[in-house]
Amino acid sequence: MSNDVFANKISKVIKNNEEVYYSKDEKDVISNDESRKIKEKNIYQKLNSIFSSKNYIYKADVIIITKTGEIKKRVIGKNSQYLITMENELIPIVDIIDIKYQ
Repeated sequence: MSNDVFANKISKVIKNNEEVYYSKDEKDVISNDESRKIKEKNIYQKLNSIFSSKNYIYKADVIIITKTGEIKKRVIGKNSQYLITMENELIPIVDIIDIKYQ
């Protein structure tokens, strides 16, 4: 019994994966931006994710972007209309444009 393995001789030059074609259309970029906007959370979803986070224990340091500017606060809670800060300030949720967890 022989342990020989049969292999054909390759007589041509092989160029596997040497040539690549890449096409990017500007329409794809616009559609990707639009899909990101759809996936973005609204303010109420962001607030709920902050207060339900594993890192939230009685207070959360956040950056709040409102109609009048950007403020850094430590929030301790919320109700249906306001965010409640550590200094007992009430920030109207309707005035919040964006909120970021620090």
